[in-house]
Amino acid sequence: MHDRIWYLQNCDLFEKLTEEQLNALERRSHFNRFPKGSPIYLPSQPADSVMLVADGLVKICHLTVEGKVSTLAFVKVGELFGELSLFDAEERGEYCEAVEPTTVIRIPRGILQTLMNNELDIALGVTKLVGLRRLRIENRLRNLLFNSNHQKLTHLLLDLADQFGITIEEGIRLGLKLSHQEMASLIGTTRETVTIVLGKMKADGLIGGQRQSVVLTDIERLAASVGRHRRSEGH
Repeated sequence: MHDRIWYLQNCDLFEKLTEEQLNALERRSHFNRFPKGSPIYLPSQPADSVMLVADGLVKICHLTVEGKVSTLAFVKVGELFGELSLFDAEERGEYCEAVEPTTVIRIPRGILQTLMNNELDIALGVTKLVGLRRLRIENRLRNLLFNSNHQKLTHLLLDLADQFGITIEEGIRLGLKLSHQEMASLIGTTRETVTIVLGKMKADGLIGGQRQSVVLTDIERLAASVGRHRRSEGH
């Protein structure tokens, strides 16, 4: 039980709750373990809860009518997903999958709605979460529609650095390991194109690293190439 309370406290949204509130939240929540690659929920399933990543990593995807998968966002430890269920969505609209072995805490919708009604910090936190995630998805879609493959991949690397970047001596290492095929699916291109563009970036001194471990060695120049502000620090 104490481990479960710790996972809830590790979420920024719940850090100001009292011990009594945390205990009540823990009693009503459910912990589920998902193997790598397994679905956490599918489109059209009941949207009766909000999920918190206790450990592991989750990706949120859109499924087309043709069965193709487009990754919209990644959700890491301490972050919520499935939050649209709080706003009277009856069914899930997206597909969520465990990127690696993942533990998820399922919080019933009514419990979190009650907290939002009683705690202003919770309500503001959920509103901020929804807005930030929507902004990230809109930026991702805009990137896919209007940019070249080189620009798409640059934006992707910068986004991943913002969310998963770790400062090391050589630059910013991406804490999320993705294959060239996975990067290609994220930006709507081919694996071969990603390999070519990454090779050019490496030759230009913008990135380094080996295989799935990418290091942004000159993040200022990389950001400037697509008109973005520099990222001042890693995690």
